Amino acid sequence: MLPPGTARHGEHLLRPIRSGEWERVRELRLAAVQDPVASLAFVESYEEAAALSDDFWQERAAGGSEDRGTWIRQFVAEAPDGSWVGTLTALVERPEDGRALFGEVTEPQASVVGVYVRPEARGAGLVDALLRVAVGWSWSQEPPLSRVRLFVHEENERAAAAYRRFGFTPTGARADTLKSGAPRDVEHELRRS
Repeated sequence: MLPPGTARHGEHLLRPIRSGEWERVRELRLAAVQDPVASLAFVESYEEAAALSDDFWQERAAGGSEDRGTWIRQFVAEAPDGSWVGTLTALVERPEDGRALFGEVTEPQASVVGVYVRPEARGAGLVDALLRVAVGWSWSQEPPLSRVRLFVHEENERAAAAYRRFGFTPTGARADTLKSGAPRDVEHELRRS
């Protein structure tokens, strides 16, 4: 039996990161921001991410870890050889907490960000598997959350198709997550049934 918050997808183990894994968190993020669609999907460039200090990465890993994080959780897909081939992060946002990634928070929700699967691992269902783990974690929060949301750049059809296939639907709301000067990111949500 697997520990809570973990799952298997084929040969891959899906699990939350641990605080001491900051170097692996950094390496996977640097790979993600070099992806051909990174400029549509991530808020920083490779150069910006590579320039961040070890302290930043240590704090980031601790904040999203299963052993230290509370309102944020980063999940990874780990291959049989121990390499990390995918990731995403879920953050709890409640109106009373005063923290929101984008826009005003009017109901208890989780936001999914930083979704990435390495090119060699794509097509194996890892995005869906990572989303299942993150949504499961989100639904386990107390008090309960009413929805999980994410934003997709209007030109990132590959990502939008994957999220729709999973069950996310566009809400019509938009945000300027990349600070481009125009709200080009479309909000998608999955409501608690």
